[in-house]
Amino acid sequence: MSSNLDALYRQVIMDHYKNPRNRGVLADDSVTVNLNNPTCGDRIQLTMKVEDGIVRDAKFEGEGCSISMSSASMMTQTIKGKKIEEAMQLASVFSNMMQGKEYDDSLDLGDIEALQGVSKFPARIKCATLAWKAMEKGLNEQQQ
Repeated sequence: MSSNLDALYRQVIMDHYKNPRNRGVLADDSVTVNLNNPTCGDRIQLTMKVEDGIVRDAKFEGEGCSISMSSASMMTQTIKGKKIEEAMQLASVFSNMMQGKEYDDSLDLGDIEALQGVSKFPARIKCATLAWKAMEKGLNEQQQ
């Protein structure tokens, strides 16, 4: 990866960290998941509104490193309006990307691609995947 691309990706990550999208809590019948990453001290509360098999809205609260908070911001932005199956597929693609495995790059990952460099730092992978694990857990519980 070129250093220009690295710099651009760092800018995208810092933008999401400093100006998080979808920060807050959804009330009412929302799905709520609390997860933390004791290794780094990251903590997230994810709330999602799911209707007719579609993630209508998603918000997060929490604290942690720039990677975990930016990832949560990007993830909530990406899953809004998606069917549960699509959101779960994106989580799988993201997980593969973080583990340096092959992934379906035909999907539009948007800003999430900025996190692909994290896969080179094994200690930070849990930071990047925390919000995604919360989303998967919440949607799995929703479907039961």
